[in-house]
Amino acid sequence: MKEVLVIYYSQTGQLTTILENMVKPFSNEKVNVTYYEIKPEKPFEFPWKPDSFYDIFPESFLQIPQKIKHPENDVLNKKYDLVLLGYQVWFLTPSVPINSFLKSEAAKILLKDTPVVTVVACRNMWIQAQEKVKVLLKNINANLVGHVAFIDRHINHISVITIEHWMLSGKKDRYLGIFPKPGVSDKDIAEASKFGPSIEGAILNNNYHNLQEKLLSLGAVVINPYLVMTDKRGNVLFSKWANLLIKKGNPGEPKRLKWIHIFKYYLIFAIWVIAPIVFIVFLLTYLPMHFKRKKEKTYFSSVDLKDY
Repeated sequence: MKEVLVIYYSQTGQLTTILENMVKPFSNEKVNVTYYEIKPEKPFEFPWKPDSFYDIFPESFLQIPQKIKHPENDVLNKKYDLVLLGYQVWFLTPSVPINSFLKSEAAKILLKDTPVVTVVACRNMWIQAQEKVKVLLKNINANLVGHVAFIDRHINHISVITIEHWMLSGKKDRYLGIFPKPGVSDKDIAEASKFGPSIEGAILNNNYHNLQEKLLSLGAVVINPYLVMTDKRGNVLFSKWANLLIKKGNPGEPKRLKWIHIFKYYLIFAIWVIAPIVFIVFLLTYLPMHFKRKKEKTYFSSVDLKDY
């Protein structure tokens, strides 16, 4: 019997359903699936209050871990043939609970020398977050063998409006009755099961060297060169803001919240003013940068990690 561990953190339940659908095709006679839900000692609220939603930004982007509850012994005391690691993206970075787990002693025990398939469910920009996950996995000697990205397929500015509505209201519905539903589509969530047979085949054969190629053939990753460029630029700007805000006090303190509000309005400006300028630059440089972007597309679709 092969052993698979599903590690995840999901506020809304969307990622949980995706992961459950991915392992649904596994044979119960051949593969045993165990779930480990990461639980922060101080739970994050959902729906978020506006101040809390933006106030988590500095710790999230700077990847400052917080205390999480230790896994049960029956989870820790097994050796797994594969781990499915499901995560969300918060401010272009793996969520605080996932980052906290990957920097924990439990992660070293569970993931060392173990094949890992990462599964991200987010709005649309996950490239740089996945690079950070690759580094964290390398630091604990985990073996990344596959990656699947589930995203909101609506255009950037529409998804910005709908995701904020979902996060602050807790309702995954059509905002004002006119916007599309936020998050990963019901169709994509239901079709997550299509990745199951390829993953199970790799487990049963103990052969993961071409698993990512098989997942890509099923549409596991779609790379948008414009969003790659936007993600990179956003990380540069977020680094400056995060390092400024972290010096303004602890979460919830009035002085810090004053600056958090300024950051919130900067984000609005960046999305509606800076992002269109970035898009124009992208179009103007499309031909000269064609071969570079083609190489980036191949790299970001892979499980490889550059030496930075």
